[in-house]
Amino acid sequence: MSEAPLTKPKPEEIKQPPRPKLLEVMGPGLITGASDDDPSGIATYSQAGAQFGYAVGWTLLFSYPLMCAIQQISAEIGRVTGRGVAGNMRRFMPAWLLYVVVALLLAANTINLGADLGAMAAALKLLIPVPIPVAVAGFTIVSILLEVFVRYARYVSVLKWLTISLFAYVATVFIAGVPWGKAIHGILLPHLQFNGAYLTVIVAVLGTTISPYLFFWQAAEEVEKEKEDADAQPLTVAPGQAPAEFQRIRLDTYIGMGFSNLVALAILITTAATLHAHGITNITTSSQAAQALKPLAGPFAFTIFAIGIIGTGLLAVPVLAGSAAYAMGEAFAWPVGLAMKAKRAKAFYGTITVAFILGALLNFSPIDPIKALFWSAVINGVVAVPVMVVMMLLASRQSVMGEFTLHPILKTVGWMATLVMAAAAIGMFATL
Repeated sequence: MSEAPLTKPKPEEIKQPPRPKLLEVMGPGLITGASDDDPSGIATYSQAGAQFGYAVGWTLLFSYPLMCAIQQISAEIGRVTGRGVAGNMRRFMPAWLLYVVVALLLAANTINLGADLGAMAAALKLLIPVPIPVAVAGFTIVSILLEVFVRYARYVSVLKWLTISLFAYVATVFIAGVPWGKAIHGILLPHLQFNGAYLTVIVAVLGTTISPYLFFWQAAEEVEKEKEDADAQPLTVAPGQAPAEFQRIRLDTYIGMGFSNLVALAILITTAATLHAHGITNITTSSQAAQALKPLAGPFAFTIFAIGIIGTGLLAVPVLAGSAAYAMGEAFAWPVGLAMKAKRAKAFYGTITVAFILGALLNFSPIDPIKALFWSAVINGVVAVPVMVVMMLLASRQSVMGEFTLHPILKTVGWMATLVMAAAAIGMFATL
C-alpha cells in the first residue's frame, strides 16, 4: 500500500488472471460476511428475537441489498485504487476528517473487541470450568500470535474454515421447534412499533449488519489479495482485468452477505421461537441466550449455541483488530498488510496488539464489556453514517476511481443504505 504514483504498463504487459474456481473466489466477502455474526451480533439478534419475537426479522431481509451494495463499494475502492478506505481518504479528503473517522472507528472497534473477548470467555465457561480472566487472556494471546506470525495465505485459509462454525446457528433452528407459519408471517408482515426500544433494536441490528469495520476490512483485503497475485494490478493501472475482477467481487460479496444474514435470521428465529414464546424477553449477552435455550430447546441446542459463540469470536476478533490497524496505518502512511513480516510493519502489527490488549483490559475494568455487546452494535450503527458518506464520495470521484466510478444503480443503492442508517440513528435518538 505504498504512496508511490501508479504508472500504467503497456497493453502487452498486462496479464489476465486465470478464471478462478468458486472456492478461490470466496475470500474477502465471505470472511467479512461471516465476521459480521460475531458474539456482539449474536447478542443483538438474540435480544431482538427475545424482546420482539419475529417482528424485527424483516430488517435482515431489508438490509441484505443495502449491505451488499456498501460492501461491494468497499471492495471496489480497494481493488480499483490499490489502497484501502483510509489510504484514499488520506489522498483525497481533508486531514481532520480522516482523523475523526479513524478515531471513531478505533473507539467502536475497541469496545466491540473487548465485548467479543468477554463473550467468548463466558461461552467457554458454560462448557468447561475455566475462569473468565484466564479465558480472556488465552483468547487474546492466541489471536495475537495467529494474526501477527502466521503467513497471510495460511491465515486466510484458517479464517475461511472458521466460517463453518456459523452453521451451528442454522442447526439450532431445526432443534428449536419453530412454528414456521407464524414465523414467516411475523417476518414478512411484521407488527411495527414506533418507540425508543423498538427503534434502538432496529439500529442495533442495522449497526451489526452494516458496520464500519467491515468496510475498512474488505477494502484492505482486496488490496492484500491483489498484491499476493503476481499477475494482478490495481484496476486504474490494468483496466483490462476489471470485468473478471468485478464479477468475482460481486459473487464473493453477495454470497458472503447472504450467508451472514441467513445465520442472523436463524439466531433471531431460534430465540423468538423459544425465549420470546416463553416470556423471556430480557437477553443482554450471547452466553445468556445460550443458557436460556438449555431448558427450552435442550442441552444439544445449548452446546451448539455456545460453541458457535467461540467459533465466530475467533473469526471476528482478528477482523476487528485488523481493520483498526489498516485504518490507522493508512492514515499515517505506515507500511501495512497482513502479508508483511512483523519486523517490516512494526507499527501496523503493534496497533493490532494494542487493540487486543485494550479490548481485553475492558474485561477487567469497571466497564462491563459483556453488557457493552448490544450497545457496541448501536455505536457502530451511528459511526457507520459518516464513514458511508465518505466512501460514497470517494467512489463517485473520477480522480479516485478513474473510469471505474460507481455504476448508477450501485450508487443509488449505496446512498439509500447511507440514508437508511442515518434515518435509523436519528429515529433512535428522537424517541429515547
